[in-house]
Amino acid sequence: MGRPWGFSHVVVPAEGQTIYLSGQTGHGRHDSLAEGLVEQFDAACANVVTALAAAGGSPEHLVSMQIFTTDLEDYISNTKAIGEAYRRHFGRHYGATALLEVKGLVDGAKVELMCTAVIPDGMGGKG
Repeated sequence: MGRPWGFSHVVVPAEGQTIYLSGQTGHGRHDSLAEGLVEQFDAACANVVTALAAAGGSPEHLVSMQIFTTDLEDYISNTKAIGEAYRRHFGRHYGATALLEVKGLVDGAKVELMCTAVIPDGMGGKG
């Protein structure tokens, strides 16, 4: 296996409450969509953190992230800016991650994040 960069090959979470987050895009509070792929990724990350917090979790509880993009070439060419946006929201915590190019996403989104988190027992998740 190659060296992981911005992801973990394997995550073994602690016993706890599993949280499944719906796919999050770069849509804002009033359904506005951020313009470019990097801006959409940044907004999608913020939406993941908000949804996770609503369940009593925080970024370090993420164990898995699937990143869907409609333009893999654009995503890869913006890896540095995307990495900065990722770390702004999640720090240097990396779950098991997949990057997938898809034909299309809802409402013209360019990126969507689908995540799973585990809030360890005794951490106070909302069950």
